[in-house]
Amino acid sequence: MDNGFMKSIRDRVLASADGSVFTSSDFADIADTGTIRQSLNRLVQEKILRRILRGVFEKPKYSKLLGEYVAVSPDAVAQALARSYHWTIAPCGDTALNLLGLSDQVTAVWSYISDGPYKTYEWNHVKIEFRHRTNREITGLSYMTSLVIHGLKALGRERVSEETIERLSARLSEPEKTALLRESSESSDWIVDTVRKICLGGAA
Repeated sequence: MDNGFMKSIRDRVLASADGSVFTSSDFADIADTGTIRQSLNRLVQEKILRRILRGVFEKPKYSKLLGEYVAVSPDAVAQALARSYHWTIAPCGDTALNLLGLSDQVTAVWSYISDGPYKTYEWNHVKIEFRHRTNREITGLSYMTSLVIHGLKALGRERVSEETIERLSARLSEPEKTALLRESSESSDWIVDTVRKICLGGAA
């Protein structure tokens, strides 16, 4: 029978969306590290969770269409690691393009800039790398603003087409556009101009 701590951890996991990724730090408000670790290991044994990396767990997502469990999202793993170590991160390069839907190419390495140390993690032929950058490149920016700015940088000025602008404009919600306009003001001139087109329908 579950004790109070175990029940609270189990309830939080069961209430989460399938595909959610956790580390021990996500339950630090419930119990001590040893109790959390024991509880997560038990949930793995019961197949409620599956272990992705040491200390990283996923609530599996089953696809009725495919008839199997789908692979864990590398981005969800990256976000969980960042929460655990209190890093601020942002997808960069091909990873940013992939997450924005601007590239269909499967990225071999999921790359993020981070205010933490340089780190790499690998499992099942998936690799995540965190590249250290100065705080000013990522601190104070919302996730979507960081994603768009680094996506634009990955494309480069010459490769940003009207179609790119239209796709990004359609993807972002109005609150995301408002934040993007405000938070990108210190970026290079061409990125600021492109952001205005994305958010204001082509306004110069």
